Parts: sequence; C-alpha cells; structure tokens
Amino acid sequence: MRSPLASPQRVDEPDAVATDPRWNWLYRIGGAAAVFAVVVIPIQLLVFVAWGQPETALGWFTLFQDNELVGLLAFESLFVVNAVIGIATALALYVVLRRVNESLMTIALALGFLESVAFIVARPALDMLYLSNQYAAATTDAQRAALLAAGEAMLATFNGTAFHVGINLFSIYFLIVPLVMLKSNIFSKLTACIGIVAAILNWGLYVPGGIGLFLFTLSVLPLAMWNVLVARRLFQLGRAP
Repeated sequence: MRSPLASPQRVDEPDAVATDPRWNWLYRIGGAAAVFAVVVIPIQLLVFVAWGQPETALGWFTLFQDNELVGLLAFESLFVVNAVIGIATALALYVVLRRVNESLMTIALALGFLESVAFIVARPALDMLYLSNQYAAATTDAQRAALLAAGEAMLATFNGTAFHVGINLFSIYFLIVPLVMLKSNIFSKLTACIGIVAAILNWGLYVPGGIGLFLFTLSVLPLAMWNVLVARRLFQLGRAP
C-alpha cells in the first residue's frame, strides 16, 4: 500500500499519461501519421530530382499530360495528404503534453490546424490537373490562353501567401512543442532539441541565395528524425494498459 507520506507522482511522467486508455488509439494513429510524414520525404525528394518542378503553367500542363501521377507528386500532393493526417499527430501531442503546459499546447494545436489548412490551400494539385486536362481538350487559341492564365494564377497560389503563412506557422509550432517537451519526462531531451533545430532550419527559406536553399533542404533531416522519435514514443504510449 502506498504510504501517505510518499510524494505524489508527477503529472509529466510517462506512467501518469499512459494510465488513461481512452487515448490509446489516438496515440497509435498519431504515431502512424508521424511515420507517414517520414515516408513522404524521400518520395518527394526523388520526384524533385527526377522530374523537377516546372516554372510555367504550360510546363505543368505538359508534365500532367505526360504522367498524371508524377504531376500530382511534383505539385506536392503528398504533402497535402500529410498535412491532413498530421492533425492526428498534433492532437496526440496535445493530449500528452497538455499536462505540462496546457496554454502553450493549446496555442500549438491551433497553429497546427491553421498550418495544415494553409498548406492545403497552397497546393491545389487537383485543380492544376483539371486545368491541364481542359487545356489538352481546348480547340481554340482563346480557350488555351484563358486556361494558361488560370494555370499561372494557380502557380501564384503555389508560391503565395498561404504557402508562406504555412511555413511560418509550421516553424512556430515546431518551436513551441519541443520547448514544452523540454519541461517533461515524456519525451527525451534529444527529441525536443531535434525539433527546435528543424524549426530554425525551416526558416532558412528566407535566407537569400544558395545558403538559404541549402538550410531549408537540410531541415528535412532533423524533421524526419523528430517524426521517428515522436512516432516511437506515441506507439509506446498507445500500447499502455
């Protein structure tokens, strides 16, 4: 029997979190979503290296007509899927870490939702596929010109406000969650530090020149490592009785 003089269990200890089985399936699904985020990275990098990303609407239309699947992947449709199912990971992390700092985790959860919506808006892959098919079926120059103009508008969205809002919200989210992790015993300090590095490198997009592109590309490494560690921990929590 537990002594009445014994110190109470800290709420940020793993055992305290895992005692509530109601969240087990959320932990498992959130872990699976984190694994999917890791799998997406090499697939997208392979597509970028093999086929690249056209700079004009006509180039995209041609790519879609040559191979619809490649066109969708090049337009980062897998990142859209990841943004949707990644909400499960954000929810799981909120449930686990809210005991440590509920205010910050509530803010992080809201930012995670907004980031997902922003990225979905910024990657209208199916819209571009539709325009490509319409362009291929067009019979007059006027129709083709109108469709090309619509395609250029899609490209403006691809690189526009929603994309940059998503990038910045993503980085802020990846700063808040690891900082909360540092104050808990649920995730390792290594997991938290890797998340912070990923967030900082993600802002490399705004560093001018090739250095910025290098830093932004380099951010995929700590991001993948962070997702692996988070998935592993969530699966552990999901198996708890």
